[in-house]
Amino acid sequence: MKLLSCLIICIIFIVIISKITKGKLIFVKDKDKSKKRDYIVKTLLVLGFILGLVFAFFSTWYVEFFGQITPEQLLFNLKAPLKGTEFGMTEEILKSPVLNIVICTIPFLIFINFKYNVFLINKNNEKKTILNKKRVRVISIILSIVTFIGGASFGINKLQLQKIAKAYLSSSTYLADNYVDPRDVKMTFPNKKRNLIHIYLESVENSYLNKELGGYMDENLMPELTELYKEGLSFSNTDKFGGPHTTYASEWSVAAMINMDTGLPLKIPMGRNSYGKDGSFLPGAVGIGDILQAQGYNQTIMFGADADFGGLTTYFTTHGNFNIFDYKAAKEKGLIPKDYNVWWGFEDDKLYEYAKNEITRLSKENEPFNFTMETADTHFPDGYLSEKAEKKHDSQYANVISYSTKEAVDFVKWIQKQPFYEDTTIVITGDHPSMDKKFFKDFDPNYERTIVNLILNAPVTTDNVKNRQFAPFDMFPTILSTLGVEIEGDRLGLGTNLYSNKKTIIEEQGIDAVNSGLGDNSDLFNDEFINDKKSSTFSNDLITYK
Repeated sequence: MKLLSCLIICIIFIVIISKITKGKLIFVKDKDKSKKRDYIVKTLLVLGFILGLVFAFFSTWYVEFFGQITPEQLLFNLKAPLKGTEFGMTEEILKSPVLNIVICTIPFLIFINFKYNVFLINKNNEKKTILNKKRVRVISIILSIVTFIGGASFGINKLQLQKIAKAYLSSSTYLADNYVDPRDVKMTFPNKKRNLIHIYLESVENSYLNKELGGYMDENLMPELTELYKEGLSFSNTDKFGGPHTTYASEWSVAAMINMDTGLPLKIPMGRNSYGKDGSFLPGAVGIGDILQAQGYNQTIMFGADADFGGLTTYFTTHGNFNIFDYKAAKEKGLIPKDYNVWWGFEDDKLYEYAKNEITRLSKENEPFNFTMETADTHFPDGYLSEKAEKKHDSQYANVISYSTKEAVDFVKWIQKQPFYEDTTIVITGDHPSMDKKFFKDFDPNYERTIVNLILNAPVTTDNVKNRQFAPFDMFPTILSTLGVEIEGDRLGLGTNLYSNKKTIIEEQGIDAVNSGLGDNSDLFNDEFINDKKSSTFSNDLITYK
């Protein structure tokens, strides 16, 4: 748009000159025929011009739509399957960057193909050349080069692509120095294994609480969830409600799940594995699903969206042989019409009803179960507001948050009334801080936004829950501990069991050192975790029972 404005200003400037000099402009068609070489040059100039605009407009749109993301997330989105993304994103792309690029490119195309010589005849009848073929070419070259270099520089800075170079070119043993391989750790399971229900609440964070509780709101948007906290245990980075620091490569849904399930950051795949596209996803990593599968657990994961998004179908089928219940499965089972499409697939109202049925089915099997689900209504932008929701707040997103968290609590209350609850641990976590930029535009940047975490009905407890400096990957050993699993050394992956007195790596090293180390290229990650020749198979050799 700025370039278009400049072109318009140039035309106006020429007209003004002609008026000031009381002269007139004469347009004479250029009879010189274009050669094949001219078409090649023009094509290159147009490509350079458009590429510059693509860098500028798409980077601006991407950050405005997703928020300030890391290069890890950008490259993950480019590499992993995007099937199942919310259809409104396509509309946003067409409305914003594509439209702007077209609007700016049209005047450039007109100018570069301008076939007239423009002369100014002043009051003394003197003719001065304003524009001719040579000048058009020179101006076009300058515009193309400036747009390409300027747009590329702007886009690289906007998307922090320089950090990708660091990730590719740097080499660090940080991950190897701090990673504890679950295959080498002695674990003791209870003889009577406990069920696990893990509920990921999309974009649900502690800032939705009021200021007195540690949030950022004048009014608590999650009163029901706050009340439920009294029945369980929650770890906090402050002396009020809080949660884990959002560490490098944990800032979006798929990465958050990988962090909590394997104790690993979801790093750039360095051109090898494409995270789901080739039928493998961190084949050398061991997660909770792998460990529980070896213990005979029946496992289901449920989404209201298409699980193919981000390669999650591949991840959960190859790390625990999960039964995948998603948007596709709901249509195949006839639960929703074939053409049904609400929000990312089907809304959370339906998700909770389907979850009740699936959990009931799992509870009637002879083996313990692991049920995981992720909600979606609180996804940006503005969330999806159910027809059943009260409109208590001025903001739609606030209303979505209030209704969605109340709905989650109602679901938990249902679980607590079931006969299997006695032997079941419930873990509730946000996945990552919300990316809804409009809702947070007036937030103090010094306020640290953290995801919620709540553990209910675990057979272990601790008083060391406040002022803990921890990360999403610390949930890996912590969740296993909530099942009564004793972990020798209280470390798995990069994570530390928060029920223990052992310090996390953030408490030992500081958040800046941890994030810096996670951002470096790692031979361990490339050679062991994303190498297709590796296997996530977990052996029970070191497992004992009590």
